[in-house]
Amino acid sequence: MATIDKDEISTNNVSSSPVFISTETLCTILTHQTLINHFESTLPKVSTFFQTPIRQHYSLSPSSSLLLMPSWSSSPSFPYIGVKLVTHFPLNSAVNLPGVQGSYVLFSSTNGKTLTSMDSTELTLYRTSSVSALASKYLARRDCEVLVMVGAGALAPHLIRAHVSATPSLRKVFIWNRTVEKATTLAQKLRESGEFSGLSFEGCGCLDEVVGLGDIVSCATNSETPLVKGEMLKAGAHLDLVGSFKDSMKECDDEALRRGTVFVDNEAALVEAGELVGAFERGVIKKDEIGGNLVELVRGDKVGRSSSEEITVFKSVGSAVVDMLTAQLVYETYTGS
Repeated sequence: MATIDKDEISTNNVSSSPVFISTETLCTILTHQTLINHFESTLPKVSTFFQTPIRQHYSLSPSSSLLLMPSWSSSPSFPYIGVKLVTHFPLNSAVNLPGVQGSYVLFSSTNGKTLTSMDSTELTLYRTSSVSALASKYLARRDCEVLVMVGAGALAPHLIRAHVSATPSLRKVFIWNRTVEKATTLAQKLRESGEFSGLSFEGCGCLDEVVGLGDIVSCATNSETPLVKGEMLKAGAHLDLVGSFKDSMKECDDEALRRGTVFVDNEAALVEAGELVGAFERGVIKKDEIGGNLVELVRGDKVGRSSSEEITVFKSVGSAVVDMLTAQLVYETYTGS
């Protein structure tokens, strides 16, 4: 892993040039635990003075798109403007390139100066998984032992690490993927990493066989057909839905939402998440039956889990606020400000 060059930091502090923070350096700064803690302590304070327009989505071709996610603070105590720019080229797998790529740019809201730029791909992986794990602190049982990871893509190891950080009682992780080899390869890689004590990993090819064992079931796929069947969730399970961000996508069926108490990361999930949009249209659940959002949970305005038998569901679609908070933590740690 790269180390942070103190001389470089000192130079950057006095330089008028924007700081470029490499992906390698970003990964030495961030941990899931520190980011979970940062969100928990900061989100309730900043949410009242952030401006976050609806993200802009532009179709570049039938398969590719450009997304822009701006946010800015109106408070002198948090003097930042941030923009995440993301490209989605799902056919890139054919040429061995990532399907999602992007950059994050942080500006001063005092004078408009460009402060820093960094890879938004890694930033997004950390913030998405840490948001899910923070929600699980309020929605999952404290005695959880089994995590079922649905999907084995780039986000999966981040979600596993984040959930383990937030729920240290976990002892077993099942990883499922449509391509079984990817699930078993990820399980082996995590098993051999040496970073997990007292935790076992197993790749599996049949989701229905393991989903009912999950105290936490975390999903990170682009599936357009439901993967998790609500009837198979165990009493007291927590379902974490990360993958869908448009109305054609869905990672669970209606029964999972019918059985569970549903929470969201922010209000955008009510119009962007395929599981919820479809359920509202079919009358499975109503918008006023949503249990609350992440800020309300952290503030204590809404009650999370109310019993050990309750099934809870958390649906996230991401927000510019947590993007900026992640970039802020990286920038301020890097510069010592």
